[in-house]
Amino acid sequence: MHKLLLLTKNRDREAYLAYLKSAALPDLEITTSFDSNIDLVFGEPTLIREMLPQLSKLVWVQSSWAGVEPLLEPGLRRDYMLTNARGVFGGLMSEFVFGYLLLYERKILQRLAAQKESRWDPSLTGTLRGKKIGVLGVGSIGSHLAETATHFGMVVRGYTRASETCPFIDSYYHEPDLSDFASGLDVLVNTLPNTPRTKKIINSELLAAMRQGGIFINVGRGSAINEGDLIAALTHGHLACAVLDVFEQEPLPPEHPFWKTDNLFITSHTSAPSFPEDIARLFLENYLNWINGRKLNFQVNFESGY
Repeated sequence: MHKLLLLTKNRDREAYLAYLKSAALPDLEITTSFDSNIDLVFGEPTLIREMLPQLSKLVWVQSSWAGVEPLLEPGLRRDYMLTNARGVFGGLMSEFVFGYLLLYERKILQRLAAQKESRWDPSLTGTLRGKKIGVLGVGSIGSHLAETATHFGMVVRGYTRASETCPFIDSYYHEPDLSDFASGLDVLVNTLPNTPRTKKIINSELLAAMRQGGIFINVGRGSAINEGDLIAALTHGHLACAVLDVFEQEPLPPEHPFWKTDNLFITSHTSAPSFPEDIARLFLENYLNWINGRKLNFQVNFESGY
């Protein structure tokens, strides 16, 4: 018999318990409180990190997040298997990214302002068709974004460390071709995880390579951005706008200059909520893999960070 500790926020706990218990998984007892027999943990990395020293029998952790940075901090134990949440956020991220792209291209806020002023505004809108979009990181989320972009008739570039498996990328770029990747882009979307190789990858050089009046959207990690360089690109008009969902420090402090930067949308890490039914399904599938001796899905490499 295996014992699973569920560590989630109070608002989601009952929903997770309902999904997990309804599956009637064999040889599994589920609890929400610690005891010495726990060998499996499912939940949020920040909550799991606090429990790690007490879990002497721990074998496997299933994160309910895609990002697992709290469990990769120096000094934390790594003597267990760690899997994260993948394959469930691509659709949600696409809704978010293309919602904001359409908001800008179709002048939705401008139309609303005209409506409030009782002013007829027949100015032409833009279109996504034919524009160049660059996806930094072509994992499961980046691949979904690329597929959605093709439906709008966009030209899609992908930047990855090595892989070229997504059929919706028109051209691939790899290190050290970052400037070539960004050259002339109308839209740049970052989906990269937080690793030493990705820190401050979005800087003045990269942004300057984009087309004048381009759009930048970050749904990856806040550590990827040189904040001063992004503010300068917006302030000086090289970028038309930026949408930031993630930040190096969260919550973003009230005194941070981002709050007062023109043409910047702040969305407070809400681009892809974790719905219990989606995340619980990942654990259910992986548990069956585990007890049947199959490889776990989405296992994290502690060294690479993803």
